[in-house]
Amino acid sequence: MDSIDATNRKDSSNVGGTPASLLTIILDTNPIAWDTLSPVISLSHVISNLLLFINAHLAINGSNQIAVLASHTDRVAWLYPTPGSNAPSLHSTQNGTVNHHATEEYANKYRPFLAIEQEILANLRQLMDSTDPESLTGASGTDCTQIAGSLTTALTYINQQTLLISPPPDTATVTLQTTQTATKLEQKKLISRLLIVSVSSDLADQYISVMNSIFAAQRLQIPLDVLKLSGSTTFLQQASDATNGIYLAPDPEDLTGGSGLLQYLMMGYLPDATSRQYLNVPGKLEVDFRAACFCHRKVVDIGYVCSVCLSIFCDPGILPNNQCLTCGTALNLPVGWDVKPALIPRRKKKKKVTDGISSPAGTPAPGGSTPIR
Repeated sequence: MDSIDATNRKDSSNVGGTPASLLTIILDTNPIAWDTLSPVISLSHVISNLLLFINAHLAINGSNQIAVLASHTDRVAWLYPTPGSNAPSLHSTQNGTVNHHATEEYANKYRPFLAIEQEILANLRQLMDSTDPESLTGASGTDCTQIAGSLTTALTYINQQTLLISPPPDTATVTLQTTQTATKLEQKKLISRLLIVSVSSDLADQYISVMNSIFAAQRLQIPLDVLKLSGSTTFLQQASDATNGIYLAPDPEDLTGGSGLLQYLMMGYLPDATSRQYLNVPGKLEVDFRAACFCHRKVVDIGYVCSVCLSIFCDPGILPNNQCLTCGTALNLPVGWDVKPALIPRRKKKKKVTDGISSPAGTPAPGGSTPIR
């Protein structure tokens, strides 16, 4: 019967249906920051909740995709998928034999979920084992993370997956088509978004790279969601606001023991960009729009901006020959720009004397009669 079967068996499971959703997670794996946060919640609890969140994302639609990156202190590492090679399986030992005890332990787990879990845990363990403890202590120790490199890598991967699903028909019309369809999410075959789980605080030295990544994500309509577990980062809050993402900073009391983290993930970050158009999303708070100076990489309230390249400086006095450090343009500073204004003391009001009794100006003396008009 198979030889005469003329049924059209073309796969049309996703034709006219819900588009696939790509969730890219950037996990801050700074050991110093996690050690500081350990009394509230540990990295192992966060990984457990993230795995449940990933399973929920994949269970919504069979065509959904997932990618996980680790933003470390000195590099960016892929946790899933592993580039170039297959991840080591927890079912096998080093000599290639099958571990039957491990097979029985995970017998009740859905196999695609189990494969992703094994790959993420194996790559994370390899990343932590390869971290030099001496690089985390002393003067070289830092509580910063490579968030700029993580954003660049994630956006590159998202663009690659988008081109694989819907390749452009002609390279000459790519720019025109992108401009015309950039505002229509319904026409996209892959809805992408980024989730940043951050525990580090200082990102001022990566200001330019982070802002470039924000503008690229805004142009591609990729929301940057931020789950801030510790510290304060002005630029991640700006990234979430500029790309219509969700920024949440849970209270430490809600995260104690890891019990409340899963609720934040499920209720705040599970809907994609298409579903959020019909929901009241959380995280609409006041945004700190301060910038970082290009000379000292510190956040400033008032700065001096170059009129050519828009570089920001906290103190023009450090500029050699009044030239911009970025583009070399000669800056015309007004005479006396660095002179502090003189404080003139307020003149004291004279007290009036009426019948030998002094009173402040404008206040009638006691016992005086009310004037008649």
